[in-house]
Amino acid sequence: MPAPDLPAPDLPALARAMQDILSEARDVPLQHFRSGLAVEAKADESPVTRADRAAETALRAAIAARFPDHAIYGEEFGGATGGEGPLWVIDPVDGTKSFISGHPLWGMLLGFLQGGKPVMGAVQMPVLREVALGAPGFGAFLNGAPIAVRQGVAPADAFVCVNELRRVLLADRAAGDALLHAGRYVRETVDCYTYVQLAAGWIDGVVDHGLEPYDYLPVLPLVEAAGGVMTDWQGNPLGFGSDGRVVAGSPAVHAHLLRVIAQSDL
Repeated sequence: MPAPDLPAPDLPALARAMQDILSEARDVPLQHFRSGLAVEAKADESPVTRADRAAETALRAAIAARFPDHAIYGEEFGGATGGEGPLWVIDPVDGTKSFISGHPLWGMLLGFLQGGKPVMGAVQMPVLREVALGAPGFGAFLNGAPIAVRQGVAPADAFVCVNELRRVLLADRAAGDALLHAGRYVRETVDCYTYVQLAAGWIDGVVDHGLEPYDYLPVLPLVEAAGGVMTDWQGNPLGFGSDGRVVAGSPAVHAHLLRVIAQSDL
């Protein structure tokens, strides 16, 4: 029996709540940034710090205070991902390696899903004092100003960012080599800010590898609201079961990047 239709969320109210939640938690990781804090290793060998756990705790508390009946799934403390009800997805410090090395381009990701589908997402950059937020049907904004993916750029002239290029090359050398020639400018990058750059129209495409749902589900609505397309490497919609390989861009550049990846396997 199909699940009943859920009422559409009030997007302006949801945006205000999301901004308030992020604002309340913003200073928590900043208190630890460039402080020489202790670093541990997770089971997957990625670093985890007190800042990650403290930031997620603060975000969870801010969400629970406003929406006590909503489910929460986060990088540090997990949570349920099934069900048709409202679900918040948290990455408290996206870019922990940047964080622990003193690099300022780490972010805090917050996404809202309903019925298993991403509705609204936000990227907060605490050091830059920027918040990019978006939802299809509502729009995309950077610090309150409307933003949009750059359109009309020919694939040959595109500025493409490849996140985690070393990881791409190790996992799929042919695809990595092909992506190095996928546009006029190809830059090796990391972490979440490349998706803000895409949504703001400063670059034209992003290819990523090895992501978890809390990495891509919060940025998906932002990219789509700005007029972009974001899928897995086969062009399939992203969800909790995706394999962590992501392509995003303007419609033309997204399609071009999918062709580049597909042709590398021939």
